Amino acid sequence: MDTHRHARRLGLYPPIEPARSGYLPVGQGHSLYYEECGQPDGIPVIGLHGGPGGGAAPAMRRFFDPRKYRILLFDQRGCGRSRPFAEISDNTTQHLIRDIEALRAHFGVDKWMVFGGSWGATLGLAYARACPEHTLALVLRGVFACTREEIAWFYRDGANRLFPDAWARFAGRLTPSEQDDVLKSYHKRVMVEDTVERRADAVEWARWESALISLHADPDTVSPDPRRADALARMETHYFINSGFLERDGILLEDTAHLADIPGAIVQGRYDMVTPPKTAWMLHKAWPGSQLDFVHDAGHAAGEPGTVDGLVRVTDAFARRFG
Repeated sequence: MDTHRHARRLGLYPPIEPARSGYLPVGQGHSLYYEECGQPDGIPVIGLHGGPGGGAAPAMRRFFDPRKYRILLFDQRGCGRSRPFAEISDNTTQHLIRDIEALRAHFGVDKWMVFGGSWGATLGLAYARACPEHTLALVLRGVFACTREEIAWFYRDGANRLFPDAWARFAGRLTPSEQDDVLKSYHKRVMVEDTVERRADAVEWARWESALISLHADPDTVSPDPRRADALARMETHYFINSGFLERDGILLEDTAHLADIPGAIVQGRYDMVTPPKTAWMLHKAWPGSQLDFVHDAGHAAGEPGTVDGLVRVTDAFARRFG
């Protein structure tokens, strides 16, 4: 067995430190934090974090062999270390696609692998649709197409049937009339300008997702970081209430002709309560060149052992193919 691969799966290796990092101004007052590590002449890969509203955590680096890949990560507009923090103005999917292209030009990359999970998978699919000529391959986890059906599953009727206790806490903050549309009501609450005033609502928004994110998550022990929760709540409600700023509902699963020339792999937790496997299956059926791996002991989280193993296997296979 490749001991380096085994260590990456288990998280036992020393953390890969960025060779360089910085900020890239992209217009409208936004400046993106980015970092680069691995081999300068390796296979370029751009990592797209989830949320929207999350950030490029150091753990994202573990999925790529630093001896083979040039690993490029960044925090999307309003997220993580990018500036201004939690800002929703001039923040749409189209802006993010242009930002990815600005980063590609900044790094001097012609084609790169696009790697994303959850919202990162949504953005990866949207980017590949807009820029197929620059997409070497797609690696997706916890596939989310930002459809009305998926959003309704998580914020109206679906996941709440399986997690009634966590839902009671999440929806219970709202008045009876607000509970008629939980997404709309939380959006209104977390869009107030006063960060202190919106903090408790933002934390509860993040707590609901965190309570369901992994197969063995305990809703009673979830304690989201307030700062991260603020960006997550503002960005997710902003994007979801606008259907991901996509041209029409379901377009990422229906307009897939461009994927015929893009190799790809999907790693999907069988018991994903955040982005149910149906979407990954539909995408796989519409994308003949893709491979789909259902992880039978995993939920939505990227760090669950079976998911880590599946993603490491995929990126190692692509390293052999493109190296």
